[in-house]
Amino acid sequence: MREGRLLIVNADDFGLTAGVSDGILRAAEAGVVTSTSVLAVAPAFTSRIAALRDSALGVGCHLALVGEDPLLLSPSEIPTLVDHRGQPPLSWRHFLSRAMTGRINPEDVRRECSAQIEALAATGCAIDHLDTHQHLHLWPAVAGVMVEAAVEFGIPAVRLPAAVGGNPKGWGIRYLADRLRARLGAAQISAPEGFAGLDGAGHLGRAGMISAVELLDRSGVSTAELGVHPGQNPDVERSRYVWGYDWAGELEALCSNELRTAIGAAGFTLGRFADLSN
Repeated sequence: MREGRLLIVNADDFGLTAGVSDGILRAAEAGVVTSTSVLAVAPAFTSRIAALRDSALGVGCHLALVGEDPLLLSPSEIPTLVDHRGQPPLSWRHFLSRAMTGRINPEDVRRECSAQIEALAATGCAIDHLDTHQHLHLWPAVAGVMVEAAVEFGIPAVRLPAAVGGNPKGWGIRYLADRLRARLGAAQISAPEGFAGLDGAGHLGRAGMISAVELLDRSGVSTAELGVHPGQNPDVERSRYVWGYDWAGELEALCSNELRTAIGAAGFTLGRFADLSN
């Protein structure tokens, strides 16, 4: 581990659209983003991957088992992950309702996750971490597959989400995160000590990001991840996604001097997941 405190500013959903992908690259060039998680199932994955490979960003695989985009494998290969139309569940709530009633086969999860990791690795990008779309790897069955995949593919780190809300959702996330941390430790897989960006995801803005950095500072952690969602406007391709994120607002915040100053004031050095093992 390097001296001082490490902050990884990771932008999710590279490959979602050209506007999101270019916004992430802009947030790295002119702002504080140091890492990105790539959606191998997304429409702009192929067209923007060369630009990512040529950048200095750390690269993770953003494993998707839910959402608007079709999965990589055919429905016959992963029958319990898709409906009669061949589409995956739209959200984590739908996925978990199926998982909790035994309608998700972990082997289907394993096959699809491996296919997505292999697709990203085939581009020549060095994968330094794994995480999941909508944080599905907090669920123990998905967590088990992810940890095994990290070991199998030699990927050194995994995102460890956290929430601060004093409500049942926040309590559940913290309970599941504690279980995941123990599992990662047993497998000798690295994870940052702290995480911010789940609460208010996609709507952090400048004030929210500065508050998140200040919260991480007060927590006393020596390593942390700030998860963000920048993107450029206009972007008509994003209209097919129902998330309603303020992508442009997050891009502006990530390029602001105020956020960079807050990071420095907290004593954090910007870095990547690969730096966790240094």
